[in-house]
Amino acid sequence: QTVESGGGLVQAGGSLRLSCAASGFSFDGYGVAWFRQAPGKPHEAVSCWSSRDGSTYSVDSVQGRFTMSGDNVKKTVYLQMKSLTPEDTATYYCAVVPVSRLWSCSSRFMREPFQTRGQGTQVTVSS
Repeated sequence: QTVESGGGLVQAGGSLRLSCAASGFSFDGYGVAWFRQAPGKPHEAVSCWSSRDGSTYSVDSVQGRFTMSGDNVKKTVYLQMKSLTPEDTATYYCAVVPVSRLWSCSSRFMREPFQTRGQGTQVTVSS
């Protein structure tokens, strides 16, 4: 199970830091990604992090604004979000996939069979 937190209501231009904590397992050996879904819109991949080498990748729409990081000791991954816009309003989920020893995050990460294990956290950005 994963427990997402850190969401909330913020004004446009503001910042939030989301957390995803592993419960009952460790992120060691996993790729972890953040996805989001807004009402009436498709599920969207946002960022990934590899527990193997610490690599990260963010999609174009958030690159330069969102930064993902992970802490294997704390069993937590983070999504630091800045310069938020109303278009970032969504429920954010973290998802995991077991990965090989050499796996790194790249633009292909969204092709992996990530699975969500938590309830998500709501982010609302007001204009």
